[in-house]
Amino acid sequence: MKPLSPSQLRESINDLGASFIKLAQVLATRADFFDDIYLQELRALHDEIPPMAKKDFQKVYQRAFGEHDPFSRFNDTPIASASIGEVHEAWLHTGEHVAVKLRRWQIDKQVKADIHILSFFNRLFRPLFSHYTKNSIDSLIAEFSDMILKEVSFANELSNLKSFSMTYQKSGVIFPTPHESYCCDDAIVMSFEEGIRFDDKKALLAHNIEFKTAMDKLISFYTEQMLINGYFHADPHPGNLLIRDDGSLVLLDFGMVKRISNPTRIAIIEMVKSAHEQDFELYISSCKRLGVIAYEAPQDQMTELAQKMFEIFNDDSLDATSMQELAFGIMASMRNFPFKLPQEAIYIMRASAIIEGLGTIYIPNFNGVKDILPLLQKNIPKALGADNGILEAMKDEVESLPLTLKQVRTGIQKISEDELRVHLSERQLEWLSSQINNRLSTFKTSFVLILLAFFLLLLDPTYQTAAIVFFALGAFRLLYK
Repeated sequence: MKPLSPSQLRESINDLGASFIKLAQVLATRADFFDDIYLQELRALHDEIPPMAKKDFQKVYQRAFGEHDPFSRFNDTPIASASIGEVHEAWLHTGEHVAVKLRRWQIDKQVKADIHILSFFNRLFRPLFSHYTKNSIDSLIAEFSDMILKEVSFANELSNLKSFSMTYQKSGVIFPTPHESYCCDDAIVMSFEEGIRFDDKKALLAHNIEFKTAMDKLISFYTEQMLINGYFHADPHPGNLLIRDDGSLVLLDFGMVKRISNPTRIAIIEMVKSAHEQDFELYISSCKRLGVIAYEAPQDQMTELAQKMFEIFNDDSLDATSMQELAFGIMASMRNFPFKLPQEAIYIMRASAIIEGLGTIYIPNFNGVKDILPLLQKNIPKALGADNGILEAMKDEVESLPLTLKQVRTGIQKISEDELRVHLSERQLEWLSSQINNRLSTFKTSFVLILLAFFLLLLDPTYQTAAIVFFALGAFRLLYK
């Protein structure tokens, strides 16, 4: 079968609609997956999708602004056109230069239809998958559905922009300023921010902008988002990232903003720390608490897997393609292991994959693990709230010592009085629940078989042979499950 040409691939994805474009946007950053000729076409999916038809544009514009048109000038031709909306250049009556983001006509209905299609095929093929694969696919569809439904609401995006700008106002990163009085669920009016696209090599070189410095800023900013605040922009594709002449980062489009729970944030911190230090046991433990590996996963085999993966990522002689081939080979050999994909991890992985993909555009053999981990490692003390220096940290520990001793004494007292309680994590409870359900299912089946044996004997003693068979099956299942 002849493969699709770059233009045919892009057109096919466009035809599939918003939901599938979102997936393709991740692939559009992967210089290690596609040749440049394909990447050039896929990158157009970020903000070069065909604009709305004129009649649809007029309907959206009229619904958003009605008779109270706030613009002295409005450019009908969009400067960027994405899967959910398109951006136009305009000027307010006050003379201020603004960007106007308009939601595509009836995009919410299209997205809901896509979700129904994905859910239908998931139900259709679900019996073919293992227990863990089912859980991962269910989580993926649930999280994707929740996020894209929020993304098509511009009222939600406006709220994200305001909250994000306030949280990271001291980060040095630039965000658009919204004009709230002109915003609604169909439109966002905001300050017009200029800069060079993060993936525009020629323009960055022409302006003498050092990409490695910009990449370090991006990674540091995402470290702050994910490890310190647990609140991050989940869609950092090149169409949403600009670099100014002075090297400042500009971040756009706040439809995908996610919060990470504190237990998940701590698990990520420990996973980063253990990967940097090659502490296999801590790495496996943090992966289990993150939910990527099930609690019943065999520790020795998981440690062996982690060791093999670390050896690959630390091999400087490998290029990015060879490294991925070896890593995928190891994962394929262990496909029956209890891996799963929790909802919280989906967009963390998506954002990480896009950022790593940006690195592969400029840096030969860029490795997300090897090149990013040292930067993340520097921020771990701050993420754990210990960024005040050694003396301050020692002072905090000394001050907390009386409370710690009191907690130890209370614990010993509870043990002596048989009142000690054990708190299990959500992942442990999930595993225990599945084990209990499996055991109850076994008991129910055995009980039915044994009850059927007695019923047959009471019904007619000549059914003795059949009754013995049913009784034996029930007893065997009960004893040897």
